[in-house]
Amino acid sequence: MKVKQVLFDGKCGLCNKEILYYQSIAPKGKFQWIDITVPKNLALYPSINLRDALMNLHVVEGKNIKSGVDAFICIWSELSYFKLLGLFVRLPIIYQFACIIYRLFANYRFKNLSHCKIVDKQK
Repeated sequence: MKVKQVLFDGKCGLCNKEILYYQSIAPKGKFQWIDITVPKNLALYPSINLRDALMNLHVVEGKNIKSGVDAFICIWSELSYFKLLGLFVRLPIIYQFACIIYRLFANYRFKNLSHCKIVDKQK
């Protein structure tokens, strides 16, 4: 069994609340929770740039990297209370809708968090 590494924005209050909740219900040994706002943590994943890491939740499992809705589905598939949600979101029309909503929310959140604005100005 490979441990899934969840890369999240530790400076985002909403992200922290959600991750803390997942941590409280996740089976032991399934996940490693990694705050990518700590520079040494993100340096471990050279294929993921800071902007993308701040914009989207990521799950790394071996060489496989999932982001956005796919990352949430990956997490939910391991959480007893969320397995059905993960299956539901995988349905074709629901999946496309969830991706659109996630992208809109991610863009809104990114544009409104000061630490994300700094990264955007550095481009």
